Amino acid sequence: MILLRKGSYLILFGCVLVGLLDGAAHAPGQTPAPNAANDAAVAQPAMITLDEAIHRAQSSDANYAAAVAAGQSAALERRNAYGDLLPNVVYHNQGLYTQSNGLTNQAGQGVNSQPAPRFIANNAVREYASQATVNEALGLAGIAAVRRARAQAAQAAAEQEIARRGLVAAVVSLFYGVVAADRKLTIAERAQQEAAEFTKLTAEREQARESAHADVIKAQLEEQARNRDVQDARVQAEKARLELGVLLFPDPRTAYLLSAPDAPPALASREDVDAAAAKNNPELRSALESLRVSNAGVTAAWASYLPDIGLNYTYGIDAPQFAVNGPDHVRNLGYSAMVTVDIPVWDWFNTERRVKQSQIARQSAQVALSATERQLIARLDEAYVEAATARDELASLDLSVQTAAESLRLSKMAYTGGEATVLEVVDAQNAYLAAQNAREDGRVRYAAARANLQTLTGTM
Repeated sequence: MILLRKGSYLILFGCVLVGLLDGAAHAPGQTPAPNAANDAAVAQPAMITLDEAIHRAQSSDANYAAAVAAGQSAALERRNAYGDLLPNVVYHNQGLYTQSNGLTNQAGQGVNSQPAPRFIANNAVREYASQATVNEALGLAGIAAVRRARAQAAQAAAEQEIARRGLVAAVVSLFYGVVAADRKLTIAERAQQEAAEFTKLTAEREQARESAHADVIKAQLEEQARNRDVQDARVQAEKARLELGVLLFPDPRTAYLLSAPDAPPALASREDVDAAAAKNNPELRSALESLRVSNAGVTAAWASYLPDIGLNYTYGIDAPQFAVNGPDHVRNLGYSAMVTVDIPVWDWFNTERRVKQSQIARQSAQVALSATERQLIARLDEAYVEAATARDELASLDLSVQTAAESLRLSKMAYTGGEATVLEVVDAQNAYLAAQNAREDGRVRYAAARANLQTLTGTM
């Protein structure tokens, strides 16, 4: 019994000792890292630049992927149109058996008689064909089809470029929107801290009987408003991050950081913008290729009035024996050539109506091209004026922030000295907060306007 009790005490002591060691191992601040490198990799969010964001978006955006697929399909269709102009080769093999009518004839090779088939269209009871056939069709319709396919491929490439530039503009807007949202959250947090400090100042002045309790209440109301602003700013920042994250990551909730330049990029001169827009505008190129497609359609419609020429060359065997040589050393292997000319005579004016339809489509394409040119001129002027105005306003917005900060500092000093009211301080706080938010909005406006201008000129 004594030994059992001693053994129990030893087991109990061992359990307690293990528990103490396990608790010490998991004490706060002493958690072991099984793989510090992996933890650091998980803890570090990805650093995304604007170029990286654009590259990622091009790999994940559905609309851009559809435009790329349409461009590739149109390029293949253009190759098919060229291939249709070239001769095609078919290797034809056939074995034919026809029931005999019981008679014989001399229709086959050699001098011997052979059973006659019941079907007069067939040459023999047994007939074998193994022939290589080369076919070629010559006509204006094929040439028009090549022109149309070539113009459609160029138009699809222009549409792909339009989709790419639209995606770039959207990514730029979202990118700087996230940057502005993060900065506004920081501004709101600073304003919250400023409001809390001012509430403390009013409470201290009330205790010193230097201000009324109404000042404390007004400061508390302002602090509560700033607390709500922080919550709203945090929500807006999270929404902006998720919207951009949809284009960047398989999981939009992935944490990331944005690397944006502090100073806004410079704006190109008007002469450079005009030159680039005239040279690299995809909307204008798409409208021009659409007109070329319509011209090719008119040519194809007119081609129905002209004859088509068909060429055929056949080489092989077509004999009662599947062999190069037949009985009596008759040569089965040979060739035949054929030329056909189909001349259209009457089609109940269908061709005339098709010509009119194609001409109507061409007139519509001409109007669209003219409208695109006018819209390009107007949009270019609007975009440049917008970008230049937003750029010029950045300096004014920076000055407003500096002025508002100085006004807040002076108002707080005057209030501390009893020379200003609480309303003046609150107004200065609101003015400073509004000036900072307006500056961030101005930066986003300039970035979006500059990106829109670059999409028109093709420089992004």
